[in-house]
Amino acid sequence: MATPAPSPLVTQKKKHFIGVPAPLGYVAGVGRGATGFTTRSDIGPARDASDVPDDRHAPPNKRKKMQKDEEEEDDEDLNDSNYDEFAGYGGSLFSKDPYDKDDEEADQIYEAIDKRMDEKRKEYREIKLKVELERYRQERPKIQMQFSDLKRDLADVSEEQWKNIPEVGDSRNKKQRNPRPEKYTPVPDSLLAKAGISGESSHDPLQQGFSAGLMTPYPGSMSPGGIMTPGWATSSVDLDLRKIGQARNALMDIKLNQVSDSVSGQTVIDPKGYLTDLQSMIPMHGADISDIKKARLLLKSVRETNPNHPPAWIASARLEEVTGKLQTARNLIMKGCEMCPKSEDVWLEAARLQPADLAKAVISQALRHIPMSVRSWIKAADLETELKAKKKVFKKALGHIPNSVRLWKAAVELEDAEDARILLSRAVECCPTNTDLWLALARLETYENARKVLNKARENIPTDRLIWITAAKLEEANGNSRMVEKIVDRAVTSLRANGVEINRELWLNDAVECEKAGSVLTCQAIVRTVIGIGVEDEDQKHAWMEDADGCATQGAYECARAIYAHALSMFPSKKSIWLRAAYFEKNHGTRETLEAILQRAVAHCPKAEVLWLMGAKSKWLAGDVPAARSILSLAFQANPNSEEIWLAAVKLESENNEFERARRLLAKARASAPTARVIMKSVRLEWALGDLKKANTLIDEGIKQYPDFAKLWMMRGQILEQENRFSEARDVYNQGIKKCPNSIPLWMLLSQLEERNGALIKARSVLEKARLKNPKNPQLLLESIRVELRGGLKDIALTLMAKAMQECPNSGILWAEAIFLEPRPQRKTKSVDALKRCEHDPHVLLAVSKLFWTERKTNKAREWFNKTVKIDPDLGDAWAYYYKFELIHGTEEQQEDVKKRCVHAEPRHGENWCKVSKNVLNWRKRTEQILVMAASSLSIPT
Repeated sequence: MATPAPSPLVTQKKKHFIGVPAPLGYVAGVGRGATGFTTRSDIGPARDASDVPDDRHAPPNKRKKMQKDEEEEDDEDLNDSNYDEFAGYGGSLFSKDPYDKDDEEADQIYEAIDKRMDEKRKEYREIKLKVELERYRQERPKIQMQFSDLKRDLADVSEEQWKNIPEVGDSRNKKQRNPRPEKYTPVPDSLLAKAGISGESSHDPLQQGFSAGLMTPYPGSMSPGGIMTPGWATSSVDLDLRKIGQARNALMDIKLNQVSDSVSGQTVIDPKGYLTDLQSMIPMHGADISDIKKARLLLKSVRETNPNHPPAWIASARLEEVTGKLQTARNLIMKGCEMCPKSEDVWLEAARLQPADLAKAVISQALRHIPMSVRSWIKAADLETELKAKKKVFKKALGHIPNSVRLWKAAVELEDAEDARILLSRAVECCPTNTDLWLALARLETYENARKVLNKARENIPTDRLIWITAAKLEEANGNSRMVEKIVDRAVTSLRANGVEINRELWLNDAVECEKAGSVLTCQAIVRTVIGIGVEDEDQKHAWMEDADGCATQGAYECARAIYAHALSMFPSKKSIWLRAAYFEKNHGTRETLEAILQRAVAHCPKAEVLWLMGAKSKWLAGDVPAARSILSLAFQANPNSEEIWLAAVKLESENNEFERARRLLAKARASAPTARVIMKSVRLEWALGDLKKANTLIDEGIKQYPDFAKLWMMRGQILEQENRFSEARDVYNQGIKKCPNSIPLWMLLSQLEERNGALIKARSVLEKARLKNPKNPQLLLESIRVELRGGLKDIALTLMAKAMQECPNSGILWAEAIFLEPRPQRKTKSVDALKRCEHDPHVLLAVSKLFWTERKTNKAREWFNKTVKIDPDLGDAWAYYYKFELIHGTEEQQEDVKKRCVHAEPRHGENWCKVSKNVLNWRKRTEQILVMAASSLSIPT
């Protein structure tokens, strides 16, 4: 029996992964999380003999490996161009070692360190680069820096100066301008004939005209048309001109036909009226034509949308007026008058646009529509030329609008005094609440009637202060001074009763106006009444002093005087108020008023030495020496042993040639009040009188008592220099420096002594020691710079200046010197920097004034000199330079004005000023004489 065949369902198929090599890195059981066992696959291949071998991890063949190494050695490039000092040939020193993460991290660390070190040196490197650049720019400045002052001046160039700048011509030579001679190529006759017949042209007709015979190169040459021209002008020229005209007209027709219609068919240009329309356009506007068209369309839309809107008609008319179409503007505005008959602005605009004769008709028509328009009546009066017609118009206007203040004022202005009074009497009935009309009527009335008018005005307008003030001025003008104070007091009471707040500032302004009008009593009464309103008790003094200063600046001296009087009545023992009042009288009053207030001042403040001294000086300047002595004797009684009063008495006697009395006074002062200053004045008197032995004796006594008083050492040294005992003077200065190391003038005297004796190195060392003792001192730094300049060492001086500017960046005397150390083109730039640093320093302002002087800008120099003496009137050098400037460039009036202002200011300081004023030979010179001498000793700045 045969065996049955197996069923296909039972047949087993071979798995697809059997016999297939395992993936790389495959470990059996790892995917299921199996760990901790080892299989044959970990040790070696566990495959059947029939499996496909896996040669991916087979060891390389030794023969193939040796051949490959030999090829690599043969391919290595050993050329010199491929050699590197660090990497060797071809950069293969480390090519076989991989660049791992440790190397990358090390490189990042080194790079961060280099970056940090570079940031530390960056600031020093930038400063060094900036210094080198500045030094290079000083040696070789840019053209931009050289012309910076000229560029800055361009801001002041006016429009006319711009227009007057000449055009730049052609600076090239003749060969460059005409590299090739012009050549004229004749045009064939056939082309001209064709253009004339067909009316078409592809060339410029002007060029054709020139080529057709207008310009023949030489006389007698053959013209392009074939006609021989015997001279410059022939009969053929007329024919050629006719052809030119025909060709030009033909070209114009072609262009007009091309642009006459757009693509959409809308006509853009009218060929027939083109030229006449061009002539009618007046270029009175600077706007674009397209913008005007847009504006015209917009305004047209506004008018059609809202025809009763007056601004639309006015704007449309003004647009047409600006574009030059005046008649169109008139038509539009007249149509606007039809559409808006009740609009005042439209009628006035129509009257403005119309000529004078038609404007009257327009205004009369406007008044029929709007008879209550004040502006229209005033315009109607303005259009009239005769005075009688104007009055008639105003009378008619007042008949329609009797309560218009503007019409009443305009009508009154046209009348004489009597008629104006009648009109105003009617005006106040129609407009009883207008203050101006009442006041104008009061001015025109008599005294009695004016009082009645003002009383009626107060009844109708009880809240207006001007009526009360006018009443007070009226009483003062008529000699009734007792009523002035009462009226002002009643005014304040009445206004407060009617609920009016008393504004102190407004009343003080009214007082200033009263003084300007000549009503002094009224202004003083107002000040006394309102000065204390609204001011706290603790703020009264400060507020009143500010009010007095404000009135003085406005020129209202009587108001300021009244404020001071009220303040002194409230604070009679305040020395500061008496001083301010005295200085005010000194500046703005008379000698009598000054002496009167000083007498009152010393009675209330007998311990105030300055008040006694001011009184004595006033008497002395007036020539009343006995009165000055009596004042000083009274001052001695009130202030015994006062140094200031002793010295004032000594000066009074010495100035009046009473030298023995001055010596006795100084001896008494040394006995009763032996101060250092008293001893110094004693030495100076003996020195000035020529008794040097007595002066030295007094100096010895003074040095024993006051060894740290530097002026005594200075005077001893100067006396020795005067006697040519230079070595002893040097010893005295050295001793003084030891006792007074902070005395700058003493160090400078020693340095100048060494410099005069030719020891520049010693002078320099003295100043260096002084700067060590007194660091950052501008005077010592400036003296050091000047020593180098006087020695001819400008480079060292510039270096010192740079160092000085670092130590004292805000010193005005250093900036002033630095300006003139710069080359001329860079001075203005330096002055701008100086003004930024020291805007209000008088030395910088004086340097800028001299800078304008060197540039011959006299007006600017005079303006800056004025600024300088206003900022610091005590700087004598500014006055001296100002006076020298006026002596050269000013008039006699300007010179006298400077001298007068200088005498009034009484300057005491300044390098050149003190050289003259401190000289013993000039000890009795007045300020006016010192000014002349100081100005003559100055040199013109260059």
